[in-house]
Amino acid sequence: MVYVTAVHMTGGTQHEHIESVKWLQPTDKSTGQSTGAAMVTFIRDQKGDARVTDGKTEVQIGVVEGTPPFIRTYADGVWTDNLLSLPRY
Repeated sequence: MVYVTAVHMTGGTQHEHIESVKWLQPTDKSTGQSTGAAMVTFIRDQKGDARVTDGKTEVQIGVVEGTPPFIRTYADGVWTDNLLSLPRY
């Protein structure tokens, strides 16, 4: 499981414009950066677990099957905007 901590946008301000993300692996405190496409592969194809947290609650990140597919948070059966509230880099 990883927590996405920041997003880099290219060409717009909506989810489909997330070019890359920074993440934290909480068990060993390792950090890294992945493209949006790599996160789609991690979540959808490798059954990876990615989330956004504010330190109190966690929201799951899912894949929207657009053209191309992109990541977005999903909570209580509803697509949400938690990724767009994260810091930009």
